[in-house]
Amino acid sequence: MKEVHEFHVDSARYLDDHGKPLSELPPQAGNTDRVLAAYRNMVLTRTFDSKAIALQRTGKCGTYPSVLGHEVVGTAIGQGMAKSDVFVPYYRDQAAHILRGVSLRELLLYWGGDERGSAWQNCPEDLPISVPIATQCCHAVGVASAMKIRDQLRAVVCCIGDGGTSKGDFLESINLAGAWHLPVVFVVINNQWAISTPRSLQSSAETVAQKAISAGLPGHIVDGNDYFATVEALDAALERAHGGKGATVIEAVTYRLGDHTTADDATRYRTAEDLKRAWEKDGIKRLQNWLHDSGHWSPDKEKALQADCKQAVEKAVEEYLATEAEPPTAMLDYLFETLPAALQPQRELIANKYRGGAA
Repeated sequence: MKEVHEFHVDSARYLDDHGKPLSELPPQAGNTDRVLAAYRNMVLTRTFDSKAIALQRTGKCGTYPSVLGHEVVGTAIGQGMAKSDVFVPYYRDQAAHILRGVSLRELLLYWGGDERGSAWQNCPEDLPISVPIATQCCHAVGVASAMKIRDQLRAVVCCIGDGGTSKGDFLESINLAGAWHLPVVFVVINNQWAISTPRSLQSSAETVAQKAISAGLPGHIVDGNDYFATVEALDAALERAHGGKGATVIEAVTYRLGDHTTADDATRYRTAEDLKRAWEKDGIKRLQNWLHDSGHWSPDKEKALQADCKQAVEKAVEEYLATEAEPPTAMLDYLFETLPAALQPQRELIANKYRGGAA
């Protein structure tokens, strides 16, 4: 039998579970300001996440998907992207949103059911949060196609969970990205669970990254709890996209430390022992340990950061709760650019019932 092709998928990790270097760190580790900014964003994201869950539990926010365990990947994405790039998120990308300029109030508005939370003021070309599984991949290649047609030196970053890579939307999108050499980076956040389905039952493929091979794209695996490995991969993939060399698939391996959403109870399908082992690999603690060992951090700085993050989150919550709700007619106002004639009577009925006849 003649061997026609040989493929490989590489994997990167620089820090062990305790933040100790396993090998020489990449150049990104030498940019202390960038590393400190990354750590601050991770802590802010986790602080926000905890508060958002508390708001949902007290009836002040809608169903919410915790970002617990994803902070490293999202931060690397947010730091790597250029301002002119376009972010195509899924529903657990809070860390990246914050670095893209999305306010905490906007995030709360969105998860509180207010569509004004989808209109990002500081990054208006970034797409809204996608809750449907994998459909955002199709949008990502559409945006990337427009960039290529216009000969723009821009890129798209699209996030998806490991479960979403089993959908045709993802497979068709990476195939198109490969065939058309599009400037798009697909970041697969492999958190081991597609809601309650474990990675081991979802696919017999040894890795998710190897799915890139079928589309003629490079596929890379990184430890998604290792900031240096993740940011290095994102920087390289974005450089490739900006340089006109095409798309990349990155599998960032981490663990979803919280429930799938606040409507889920993960204790029904995973063990306390598995969760405990995952917490021992926490990416925020790992980077904090490295910063301490490198002389860039201290208990006093940590205390001050925690206080600043809490204050920023509390301020955003106050602004969110003080935002006047939109009228019930808003449920139709965001569906179409121009409301079809068939829906006009419904809108008028809603207006008359809830606003005393005022449209």
